[in-house]
Amino acid sequence: MHLMALGMFLFEIGTLAHDEMQRRTDWQFARSQRVGARDATQYTGPGDETISLSGAVYDEIADGRVSLDDLRTMADDGEALPLVGGDGIVYGNFVITAIDERHAFLLADGRARRIDFGIDLLRVDDPAARNIVQAPA
Repeated sequence: MHLMALGMFLFEIGTLAHDEMQRRTDWQFARSQRVGARDATQYTGPGDETISLSGAVYDEIADGRVSLDDLRTMADDGEALPLVGGDGIVYGNFVITAIDERHAFLLADGRARRIDFGIDLLRVDDPAARNIVQAPA
């Protein structure tokens, strides 16, 4: 298990302990066709950076429904939140773009003994950085 925090939400055994993390970073290039040669390219800047967390939560350990609902509320706010790994790595500010869940081993009352989940995050620019005005030199 890898501890991680999105804003004040901790991904841990008591909430949602993820067991996989996938990180993807893209860079953007403009292309211009050329006759008889490969396209000319020009670097235009960073593209999307996404992180996907997945795992399972067990009814005996934590109430995954509550934690998933907490994350849905955070996603509804649309606020960018810092993502920090348990090892101290600051990944940047992210918004929640999707939450998937699958209930398994249902009990007689309909509760799931296990909930498999996936959470997709998209890195966004630091909202505070946009408000910084540089003083003239």
